[in-house]
Amino acid sequence: MASKMLMGDTPELMEIILNNLNNEFYSLYSCALVSRHWCEMTIPILWQNPFSFCKNPLFISQYVSSLDENEKFVLEKYEIKINIANPLFNYARFLKVLDSDSLEWKVQKWIDFQRADSKPYVSAKWLIINLLFNLFIKSGATLHKLELGFYDYEINPEIFYTLGRNELFFSRLQDLSLNLYEMSDLNAEHLTVLLKILVKNTTKINVLEIEEFCYIHEPRLLRALECFIKSQELRQFSLISGEGYSTDFYGIISALKSQNKSLQEVKLVSCVCNTEFKALMDCKNLEILRIKDCNNVKVLKASLNTLELTNYSDFYASDIVQILKISGTLLQRLSLAIIDGSIQEESLLLETLKSFCPNITYLNFTNIEFSIQFSELIGNLQKLQFLTLDCYEIRDDEPEILVIQFAKLLPLTLQYLDLRASCFNSYIDSLLNNCHAPLKYLLIDHFDYEKISKSLTEFCIRKNTLNYVGLNRYSSLDDNIKKELEGYVTMVPYERIIVNC
Repeated sequence: MASKMLMGDTPELMEIILNNLNNEFYSLYSCALVSRHWCEMTIPILWQNPFSFCKNPLFISQYVSSLDENEKFVLEKYEIKINIANPLFNYARFLKVLDSDSLEWKVQKWIDFQRADSKPYVSAKWLIINLLFNLFIKSGATLHKLELGFYDYEINPEIFYTLGRNELFFSRLQDLSLNLYEMSDLNAEHLTVLLKILVKNTTKINVLEIEEFCYIHEPRLLRALECFIKSQELRQFSLISGEGYSTDFYGIISALKSQNKSLQEVKLVSCVCNTEFKALMDCKNLEILRIKDCNNVKVLKASLNTLELTNYSDFYASDIVQILKISGTLLQRLSLAIIDGSIQEESLLLETLKSFCPNITYLNFTNIEFSIQFSELIGNLQKLQFLTLDCYEIRDDEPEILVIQFAKLLPLTLQYLDLRASCFNSYIDSLLNNCHAPLKYLLIDHFDYEKISKSLTEFCIRKNTLNYVGLNRYSSLDDNIKKELEGYVTMVPYERIIVNC
């Protein structure tokens, strides 16, 4: 089988293997050196997204070497000389992911490499960016993902003319992100044209993110954006208002009614929700709602599988009680992260979850008060697999006894327990000594050798399930402790095993 793969007798299998390495730059590079055939199969994958994972900007020289003689001559006026032989491949044609911010940064770095002095030539940067855009379009590239920022962007109008004549470039676009930060009137006009081109050339975009929405005011652009939303089959939609806290959405949210069969996930950041958001109730397949720093969330009512809410001030449970009741047994993932405040009406929240949402498998509470009622809720969630707690206070005269009761109530389905930022850290040993849950992952703030070592070892022997302990302060962990415990469990930085909603 190995010899057949090397000879190219199983191209379909090879393509599957190589595509599974699409984020492994060094592995792909090694594959490209195996043989001519492997090189021909690997190079298109390596060049799908070079701006994101190539740290060295010199790869841009391969693109520039494909420019025509007139374009190269223009670059020489900026003391940029191209001394590269004709490329072996049409690298520009392989591009599938383009991030304008990464493009701008890499081009600036490439210019610095090419020129002996350090004089900033801003015009040279924008010239090269426009030349590369034009090259990508004309080369036959088909984008799958596009991230565009318009801050101080100098896009040549001829680019849009070329785009209008080339249907292939956007024909397979699936993921679009627009950052509207401090958008100028000229760039608003350019984006309006771009959206019209997209409406004409694709209907298959299923992920749309609009950042810094508070900077958009131009009526024609708003109409173009509304028409664009209605023309696609969106699965994920994100609206990030920015510091301005948008209160008027000019029909953009109402346009999501047209996505009532396809829309599955919505993310809202810094929005003041108004009656327009009731349009989300018409989206029958909406399963995931992520809300960050939004006001008037009572308006948002839907039956959900996943609810993630992040707030930077006091949060009132009554704001989401209706969502919890409507979702009921469908709700499986819940995250309530209250950063600079606390959960008000906590008893109402816990009682609602206990009465209506027994099927939760993922639960994350930040800044919640630990109590008997909370402990009873956890014991009631008999399908819970992932639990993250940030408890600022244990409300009991004998906190260790309450922790022991809590440990005994942990569901036998629980595999992941994150206590890094909670008041539990003083009682980890008591928790482990009384825990019957088959934990595979435990995340804690630090490792107190005297208190935890024996309890941790005994838990590993008793349950034989724990694979990893993740630490906030992993760098301070003594090597001798690692060696002592390595026969029972692997100690790692928490980032390696953390699970988010």
